[in-house]
Amino acid sequence: MAGTKTLAATTRKGTGKGAARSVRRDGRIPGVIYGGGDAAEPIALDYRELNKLIYAGHFLTTIFELDLNGAKQRVIPRDYQLDPIKDQPLHVDFLRLKPGASLRVQVPVHFLNQDICPGIKKGGTLNIVRHAIEMRVPADNIPEAVTADLASLQIHDSVHITDLPLPEGCKPTQRERDFTIASISPPLVAAEEPAAAAATSAAPAAAADAKGGKAAAPAAAAPAGAPAKAPPKGKK
Repeated sequence: MAGTKTLAATTRKGTGKGAARSVRRDGRIPGVIYGGGDAAEPIALDYRELNKLIYAGHFLTTIFELDLNGAKQRVIPRDYQLDPIKDQPLHVDFLRLKPGASLRVQVPVHFLNQDICPGIKKGGTLNIVRHAIEMRVPADNIPEAVTADLASLQIHDSVHITDLPLPEGCKPTQRERDFTIASISPPLVAAEEPAAAAATSAAPAAAADAKGGKAAAPAAAAPAGAPAKAPPKGKK
């Protein structure tokens, strides 16, 4: 389960691009808290702390106890924007979590025992169809990842969603079919080059000629200027 972390924030005044740029000039990142039946609250967060949390991983599945001017709220990040050139955070959205709440999250899939997978050891390749699965989970039980065990998979075998052990209360949002998570593809066999195939077929014939003696000489051409033989009688 994803852990709970604390994060300090302050209320910011004003909304829109101008107000957001002003917050960034002060070394802070604009954000907003919404949901839970309450009005949206514009906030500002410390740039360095937020940047570290984003790049530490699992940011969108981590529950935060947000200290907003001394009042604490339980929230989870729902989205964030990065500068397309500098990859620095520009804005972050938080969702309030009320008791008993559930939410949709993308849960990563971790693949275990690739080193002993029979299909991979025979030359097969792990073909990952889904690196993450969208699930509805309890706010108090957000998994960091689900695992797929490859220890017994042969070439052409697949792992489906029903093969994965899911944490209690966690259900995939796509429930109408048993979709594929990954499969073991067979090794690729390169097609034989035509020239190589011709050379291979010609080799036995050449060997046979060498073993039986000299090859038969081609028929001698008629000397230049020699008269042509008359056709047999009765033939033109």
